Amino acid sequence: MAIQQGQCTVFKKNCLSGLENFAVGTPYTYKIALYTSFADIGPNTLAYTATNEITGTGYTATGNVLTVIPPASDDQTQTAYLSFANVTWNPASFTAAGALIYNSTTGAAVAVLSFGADKTATSTFTITFPTNNSTNAIIRFSN
Repeated sequence: MAIQQGQCTVFKKNCLSGLENFAVGTPYTYKIALYTSFADIGPNTLAYTATNEITGTGYTATGNVLTVIPPASDDQTQTAYLSFANVTWNPASFTAAGALIYNSTTGAAVAVLSFGADKTATSTFTITFPTNNSTNAIIRFSN
């Protein structure tokens, strides 16, 4: 079992099918759930799963709601992109090895994050998303 980082294939298909919408005011809510090192999640993950989701002080099953930074594009790099505001659990007393971003309205997986190793929190746990631009944003579509 392993956590493999990457955009989920089902997310790419859902984008092409019009089943994802990150614009402000849409009926979709996106969340991030945290997982132990025993989780088997990666680009082939189809949907949110509670299997091997972490437990601990300050963490609620299904994770935290994400604040979407609205989609943008860069004509020079021919890239469309979006990111999320940093997300924090406070208080936090738990260990996590990765995370799943998912559409909590439909349950469909979006992307998997691997932390590279177990990360243990004793007071606060923050996921810092990369800069929201065409070369760094967490979700990017380009040539």
